[in-house]
Amino acid sequence: MSSPVRHYVGGGFDASGVPLPLVDPVTGRVAGEVPQASREVVDRAVRAAREALRGPWAVWSPTERSRLLHRIADGIERRFEEFVAAECADTGKPRALASTVDIPRAVANFRSYAGLLTGRGERSWHTATPDGRGALNYTVHKPLGVVAVISPWNLPLLLLSWKVAPALATGNTVVAKPSELTPGTACLLAEVLAEAEVPPGVFNLVHGPGADAAGQWLTEHPGVDAVAFTGESRTGSMIMRAAAERLAPVSFELGGKNAGLVFADADLEQAVAGTLRSAFTHSGQICLCTERLYVQRPVFDAFAAALATGAKELSGYGPMVSAAHRDKVLGHLERAAADGEVLAGGGVPRFGDERDGGFWVEPTVLAGLPEDHPAVRDEIFGPVVHLAPFDTEDEALALANAGPYGLAATVWTGDVSRAHRVAPALEVGTAWVNTWNLRDLRAPFGGVKASGIGREGGDHSLDFFSQPMNVCVKL
Repeated sequence: MSSPVRHYVGGGFDASGVPLPLVDPVTGRVAGEVPQASREVVDRAVRAAREALRGPWAVWSPTERSRLLHRIADGIERRFEEFVAAECADTGKPRALASTVDIPRAVANFRSYAGLLTGRGERSWHTATPDGRGALNYTVHKPLGVVAVISPWNLPLLLLSWKVAPALATGNTVVAKPSELTPGTACLLAEVLAEAEVPPGVFNLVHGPGADAAGQWLTEHPGVDAVAFTGESRTGSMIMRAAAERLAPVSFELGGKNAGLVFADADLEQAVAGTLRSAFTHSGQICLCTERLYVQRPVFDAFAAALATGAKELSGYGPMVSAAHRDKVLGHLERAAADGEVLAGGGVPRFGDERDGGFWVEPTVLAGLPEDHPAVRDEIFGPVVHLAPFDTEDEALALANAGPYGLAATVWTGDVSRAHRVAPALEVGTAWVNTWNLRDLRAPFGGVKASGIGREGGDHSLDFFSQPMNVCVKL
């Protein structure tokens, strides 16, 4: 890792706190340490953020904030290779993924909101009055205040910047807490923000676990005005209860058990290739990955055979992020093997080198499990997909919509009418037709049911991180 892991509070770096080991997922070896923020450090970060709301930052214009976001994007690009190295060291993901998705997308997040901010207008209304002279009503968008940003370990910089960029664009101050497993790129981002001359206290960074530690102290803090969180649904519920005590608004992107539907009229070669991406990118450690796949019966056997062959031939994938997460995934696979059929994978790959000490799981294709089986019902968040057949369109929709989650889904079909029928009927925030994870940063992103509250992206994020005020002027 190119920089030491430190807190960033009030414009200064601080390495205080009991250290936790940072473990390289590729080899299982300790590669560094991360300091755990004390309650005092968290308090200081929130105070610094609140004081910054009353400082020079309060009078920065949208144009000035837009220029800051561009400077941040420039800073990430200048240190691109450092960010890639830190992302790979923390997560174990292949360089090809970090260098083409994670780091470029972080740059795009800052540039996107810089552009959206300068094009954002206010609304106004001419209002009739009894005396005939009228009145003018117009809106003013104001920041929420101090925003806690809690980001997960799977896409550390991408998801951190996805929230920090619109929060800063709308004039808020931020206290960020990345996962204690993957702090590297967050530290580099703090350095970039300092180089970009963000005023002290506008962006603060604290490290540590969630429960009974920095995460909990931050989300429960009375000085925090809003919480933006990406992570597990159970953690989201706990944060929501804490925020409810002070009626603080929340934006949540939570878990998923995403379904895919493959109809008999689909281009099967395209559907197999797309499913290999949607199930196994980042070894399934993306909230949008497909874990349940329903295939129309006439093509089920051919599709299953092709997908299993493709999974066996995959190379260049990465490990699970930690030993605990690997063991969770392997526990699901052990039970699934006893109750169903393993078409591909199901175990731990052997390399004959230092990677054998890492947290690896083979890309795995399962079949033959009932719908209430834990491997079909619970979010595994690993390189695992379960296949099941269906007969009719109605049956496919019922299967896809079952369960507590509703984040994303894929539909593979050659019938354009079916695509427009099925996709809107899915109980998800995003449905992809004949593709996967094709994103427009202006489009709404989020989940339904246990998969989240609110929408991110474009104006949706700007709306969450600001509050409209009405001004009425009697003419």
